[in-house]
Amino acid sequence: MGLAAGFDKDARWFNELSNLGFGFIEIGTLTPKPQIGNSQPRLFRIPEDQGLINRMGFNNLGAEDAIKRLKDRKTNLIIGGNIGKNTATSNEDALADYVFNFNTLHDYVDYFVVNVSCPNIKDLTKLQDTPFLLALLGELKRINATKEKPKPILLKIAPDLNNSQLDEIIEIVAQTKIDGIIATNTTTSREGLKTDKKRVEEIANGGLSGLPVRERSTEVIRYLSEKSNKAFPIIGVGGIHSPEDALEKIKAGADLVQIYTGFIYEGPGLIKAINKKILENG
Repeated sequence: MGLAAGFDKDARWFNELSNLGFGFIEIGTLTPKPQIGNSQPRLFRIPEDQGLINRMGFNNLGAEDAIKRLKDRKTNLIIGGNIGKNTATSNEDALADYVFNFNTLHDYVDYFVVNVSCPNIKDLTKLQDTPFLLALLGELKRINATKEKPKPILLKIAPDLNNSQLDEIIEIVAQTKIDGIIATNTTTSREGLKTDKKRVEEIANGGLSGLPVRERSTEVIRYLSEKSNKAFPIIGVGGIHSPEDALEKIKAGADLVQIYTGFIYEGPGLIKAINKKILENG
């Protein structure tokens, strides 16, 4: 069980977080150049739904800055590097940003996550289109093969993809031979929320996480797993607030799970509880 990206954006706390029982921690999303992200306030709790809405906008100090702390690694915990493009970088030039991050971080992380599914960077989700993903993932795989120690590469996808788009994702994994999928990122949907509609409208744009995305995330995991005949590993994330939620993801086809919003609402005791439940269920 791991900690999803977005919590330790700049690789500041992974040494301390490793003491809580996580098996792996994903840092980032990191970009080539530092950026301040979107204007504040940009993170909102909606406790009636046990959810968060964020529009952080990839605020981070840049990939090169994170290396300073990754070099001072005091834990054997698996560290993943979640990479994206700078907001100012056009989609036409996005591939260069991902390649820069990949080369910069390669010696300091254990696996990579290509983030093209965050709804808080303008037009970023358009990079989930098949032609770009084939070009990007193909290039990262090519570069990876030239490294002394190649690292696993995973793609993080949105929960808002339809089945036809998920079929394309399965085909992309088959063609590029990347190492897995993280399902899922936050959603732009506001369907079925208990929170007062006026409050939701006041918060406005942003990615919704937590319990409201649990069911859809599990549906995506199950679809990918069954339709591909478990052809690749899946990390399940989205709405895990209890040990039972984690098992639900695993039974749907996830090989590993990550938490974020559940960690915020339930506290660090959730980590031990989930680990215990997973062990009990083999």
